[in-house]
Amino acid sequence: MRYDRTVHVKSDFATTVTAVREALAEQGFGILTEIDVTATLKAKLGHDMEDYLILGACNPPLAHRALEIDRTIGLLLPCNVVVRAEGDHTVVQALDPGTMTALTGLEALRPVTEEATRRLDEALSALTRQPA
Repeated sequence: MRYDRTVHVKSDFATTVTAVREALAEQGFGILTEIDVTATLKAKLGHDMEDYLILGACNPPLAHRALEIDRTIGLLLPCNVVVRAEGDHTVVQALDPGTMTALTGLEALRPVTEEATRRLDEALSALTRQPA
């Protein structure tokens, strides 16, 4: 089972991070958390790696609806969005919201996860329409 929604963007890492934030905001997602994996691994382990950032994206109305169905769904929130450098391009990956329905087996979550998927797909699609 695939659990990601992925696009490859031709712009550099920093430009892509800005575009991701804007595209998510246009779809009603705010960023609740930000983890700079590159800096953390360097500081804690002395390990060098490519630019790698995890953004915890949340659409409050959708999160509220999901939590009203199942309080435990908070274990799967916020929706992680990874931005990482890969060679001469940048990869943007979002957790597939449908994973929530698949993991919980709660059909009542399906309308919420379908809307979240539609919104995330639109944000990811907007990234591929950006000029390089």
